Formats: sequence, C-alpha cells, structure tokens
Amino acid sequence: MTQAQSSALALARSFLFVPGNRPERFAKALASGADAVIIDLEDAVPLDAKDAARTALLSAWSGFDAAERARLLVRVNPAGTPWHAADLAALGGLPGLGAVMLPKAENPQQVEHAFMASGVPVLPLIESAEGVGQLDATARAQGVLRLGLGHIDLQADLGLSCGPDEAELAPIRVALVVASRRAGLPAPVDGVTTATTDAEVLARDAQRSLRFGFGAKLCIHPAQVAGVHQALAPTEAECAWAERVLAAEVQAQGGAFSVDGKMVDPPVLLLARQILLTL
Repeated sequence: MTQAQSSALALARSFLFVPGNRPERFAKALASGADAVIIDLEDAVPLDAKDAARTALLSAWSGFDAAERARLLVRVNPAGTPWHAADLAALGGLPGLGAVMLPKAENPQQVEHAFMASGVPVLPLIESAEGVGQLDATARAQGVLRLGLGHIDLQADLGLSCGPDEAELAPIRVALVVASRRAGLPAPVDGVTTATTDAEVLARDAQRSLRFGFGAKLCIHPAQVAGVHQALAPTEAECAWAERVLAAEVQAQGGAFSVDGKMVDPPVLLLARQILLTL
C-alpha cells in the first residue's frame, strides 16, 4: 500500500459497511460516494455463512481496480473467535487492500498481530471496557491507521443505558480523541447511527461526532453517506478563513501576523491546514 493510499483512508470521513456474504452489493457500496467501504466478515454475517463470506470476498477481488481496492477495508472476526486466523490469512490474497478493521480490539498485541499477519494498516474498534482501559497502548501499536468507536457493543459491555444524546459516552469519546492525538494518529472514527432513514437523527449524531473531535463516522446504509459528508465537511466560512490564514502566513514571511483582528499562532495555523486537508 502506498503512502497516498494510506493518507486517503486517514482522511476519509465516511466508512460504509457491506455484508461479506452479499457480494452483489459490493459494487453498489463502492458507487455510493463513501470515502471507504468495509466488507464485513463479522456482525453482518450469520455464523453458518462465515466461510462462504470469506470465499465470496476472495472471488470478488479480481473485479476491483486499484483505486477501489485502496478504498476497501475488511472487518475480520475478533481475536479469540474460530474464524479470526482464517480471516487474517485470507487477507494475503487481497493485493492492494486498504486496511483491516479489527473489532473488539483490547490490547496492542492483537493489533500488531493483525498488522503483521495482513501486511496492511489496522483500524481497531474499541468496543469493551478492556479496550477503553488499553486505549493509549493500542493507539501506539505498530500499524494502527486510526481508532474507531463501536459504541453499541461498548454500551452492552458496560451495562449503559444511553439517552438519545449519548451523554453517558462523552468521557469515552473524549478519551479516544485524546489517545489518538497523543499517538499522532488522525482523528478517530465514530460509531454508527442505527436510524437508517432518519436524516435528522443522522445529522445530530454526525454533528456530535464533529464537536467531540472525531473526523469520520461509520455508516450502515448508503443513504447515510451524503449526510455524514455534509455534517463533517468544513463550512464555506471556515474554508475562507483558513485560506486567509495561510495567505497571511506567506505574506508575513516568518513574522508575527493577525487575521480578522486576532493573532495567529502555531495551533491556529495547524487548524487552518487541517480544515483545507479535509476538502
């Protein structure tokens, strides 16, 4: 995988799931406008269809071009399950694969094993109390692309009963963002919105993701992609401000300067660059 391919997934805002046992849906998912597509061998696949899903993925791979392969991730079954080793072994037959998603990641050893076995970057999903407890170590593991939050499984593991605003998960969302920042990773990926046809709920959830510092969101239906992009994209005003900041930096030639009456320091410059990188 090239650096450009890795950067594309690091900057992706939408990650759309498609069941691994439904290969007829792969092309539709790739054509949905999603930045990245996750072929799911885990939750979306019945227990008696795990092997068939893996075989279907391998059979479909030759039909993807290089650009499509770079946008694809495979969510394997978790460490400790009967299918985990076979899933990882199968990834060796997927040249050009963008990344592997590791569900229920709980320690850096699991992540590094997935990285070494697959040869592609790993997106660990934090879905348990142990995963939260090992956040910093997992974020620093070799091969991590960025962190993801599996908040539905996490609620079950913690025994939480969250309200619509999921305020109960606020400390954990902040913890993921802090761990990502400390490890030098891109902003993490927030969990799914289960209301697949409610644009208002999706917008609310995606705006919360943005406020908490997440840079992307998992999607379970193609109809969610456009809403996620709209919510997570910088506004025209933000882009115009960022362009003014970077233009003023050039004019200042290393000297102190201000924009819109406010001094610009290194954190402000970093923010301006991040805004324009997401376009």
